[in-house]
Amino acid sequence: MNDEPKGPETRRRTWRDIDMRAVAPFAALALLLLVGALVNPNFIGITNLANVATRSAFIAIIAVGATFVISSGDLDLSVGSMVAFVASLMILFMNSGVIVDSGLMLAAAVVLTLLIGAACGLANGLITTVGRIEPFIATLGTMGIYRGLTTWLSQGGAITLKSPELQDLYRPAYFGTVAGVPFPIVIIFAVTAIAAFVLYRTRYGRHVVAVGSSRDVARYSGISVDRVRTIAFVIQGLCVAIAVLLYVPRLGSTSATTGILWELQAITAVVVGGTALKGGAGRVWGTICGAFILELVGNIMLLSNFISEYLIGTIQGSIIIIAMLVQRSLGRKA
Repeated sequence: MNDEPKGPETRRRTWRDIDMRAVAPFAALALLLLVGALVNPNFIGITNLANVATRSAFIAIIAVGATFVISSGDLDLSVGSMVAFVASLMILFMNSGVIVDSGLMLAAAVVLTLLIGAACGLANGLITTVGRIEPFIATLGTMGIYRGLTTWLSQGGAITLKSPELQDLYRPAYFGTVAGVPFPIVIIFAVTAIAAFVLYRTRYGRHVVAVGSSRDVARYSGISVDRVRTIAFVIQGLCVAIAVLLYVPRLGSTSATTGILWELQAITAVVVGGTALKGGAGRVWGTICGAFILELVGNIMLLSNFISEYLIGTIQGSIIIIAMLVQRSLGRKA
């Protein structure tokens, strides 16, 4: 008779063990694709879906940065105004003609844009952490500042890239392709892959989740809470700058109305993607899925006659409320 103690039995995983909050965005995306195909046969075509993904690039990339900010327990309402401000400075720099060579000018403009975006994010982070101001109020204030500065720089009008040579050189950044794939889509997945690695595979990513879960516990564990939060805002600023680098070649101009309500869309994409708005859980790939869902909803509305396309803001507002209700429901069951 064998009296040796038996080790703990390995419990078989069942469907109940699946994290529905992580799966839900992708299930919703699949359902939306099915609905779109039923509404209009042209919806499911490669050309249409590629156009949808390309148009979602701005919000998708900004939302990746928002995932870090929200996961750490903060919120950034200034991203739309920041887009307009950073784009204005980029175009004004390229119009200045301080560098004669077009290639060097474009390279310098790209570096300058990334630095300005990071600086704007750093400003938001320091106001929030060093100034001890609630992120909602802090970024509400900087939203007004960035929008006001853009209006002043543009004198209430538009700021347009003047050099035809720079326009031609820069145009492929939005309209070009890589192995047949639109360049903005390549950038979306490159940015997301890097962000996913940072959030899931690095110590900083673990600290972001820890800070979002409980700042007091994170502080007692030796984590520099303010530093983690500030870096999250810097990442947000860098993502805004990358979105600007794709936005400027699309139209070649910007104005004080650029980026209006983009903060709503970015936050909606993050929440729809399964990231908890209260912090402590971040899902980068879910965020991209959420951004695609928002753009697909608009595309379906455009291709169908069921709902006016002018109600897109109403639909997006409804989506974020529904997503929060679903998150709360799934949270109770977890």
